[in-house]
Amino acid sequence: MKRFALIAIALLVVSCGSKPPTQPSAGAPTFTATLLPANENPAIVAPENTGSGTVTITMNLTRDANQAITAATATFVVNLTGFPANTPINLAHIHEGDRTTNGPVRVNLGLANGEVVLTNGAGSFTKSNINVDVNIANAIVNGNTAGFYFNVHSAINPGGVARGQLTKTQ
Repeated sequence: MKRFALIAIALLVVSCGSKPPTQPSAGAPTFTATLLPANENPAIVAPENTGSGTVTITMNLTRDANQAITAATATFVVNLTGFPANTPINLAHIHEGDRTTNGPVRVNLGLANGEVVLTNGAGSFTKSNINVDVNIANAIVNGNTAGFYFNVHSAINPGGVARGQLTKTQ
């Protein structure tokens, strides 16, 4: 009996000294944005001003026992339409900034040149497992969506062709 009690106490001491495990969070937060050339600063003019699109971003979070975010990745689903035929989308990312600010890139999707071409002026693409800095994930997930926007860039408009502020949907 003493042996059992000693083993139980030893296990209790060891488990109290270890870090709590991290685990993926349930109910991944989801964000959307409506992408418009008119939202660019300055607004886009012809020929690419007729396009529009949407993005849905799903954050995949790992949280510790206290629910603090310890790691984050995201999946991006982008749909674009109404652009001139064969418009290349060269860059896509989340920027930090309100609707009037051209802010710094915070999450880059890593598109390769020629990876996304809107053959008939429309197309879609998905990027999964994109790393998101924990501080940026915290800022977005915890309600500062007005301070972040999603932007796609084309060859004619390398500064951005369509953008939209993030809105939390889940």
